[in-house]
Amino acid sequence: MKPIIQDIFRGLTFTDDELLQISGKLHKTSILRKEHLIEPGKDVNHFYYIHAGCLRTYFIDPAGKEHTLQFAIKGWWTSDYIALFGKGDTKSVAYIECIQDATLYKVAKSDFDELCREIPKVSRFHVQNLESAFAAFQRRILENLMLSAKERYIAFVQAYPNIEQSVKNYHIASYLGITTESLSRIRRNIALD
Repeated sequence: MKPIIQDIFRGLTFTDDELLQISGKLHKTSILRKEHLIEPGKDVNHFYYIHAGCLRTYFIDPAGKEHTLQFAIKGWWTSDYIALFGKGDTKSVAYIECIQDATLYKVAKSDFDELCREIPKVSRFHVQNLESAFAAFQRRILENLMLSAKERYIAFVQAYPNIEQSVKNYHIASYLGITTESLSRIRRNIALD
């Protein structure tokens, strides 16, 4: 379990006791392509670290249109954060779908909170991850407001450099807020540049 913990908490070193404490909270799980890790209306109590594979978070609007919020690839964490951090009895609002067979390590939020209290460097690590995620979400909102579809696609490729061969075109188009036809046109134009 030590190599996994070192992979998850890159840059941190732990005592043997800390490693034992952390390994007792992490649980390996696998999910197959097209399976859902989370669905709307469910309780959410875990964070998931992606050790291998690819997942996407999306929601379906009242008109039935899918909107991809995020892709999660190796080295990323995922969950339905509205449900996980929401006040009161908040249920999940999004789907998290496996789009490439995945190996995950899950940790209950209550267990992770305990690790953060008992191992301060885990807490600092977690805060830094949340800060980066928050900044990335704000950047994405600004890009959607200010950039052209072509510029959003270029930003997507920079954020997820190796993902295009793993995901369907309509997933990427949904993430960018464009049609698959527009995505094809953008790719053709970039190839001609």
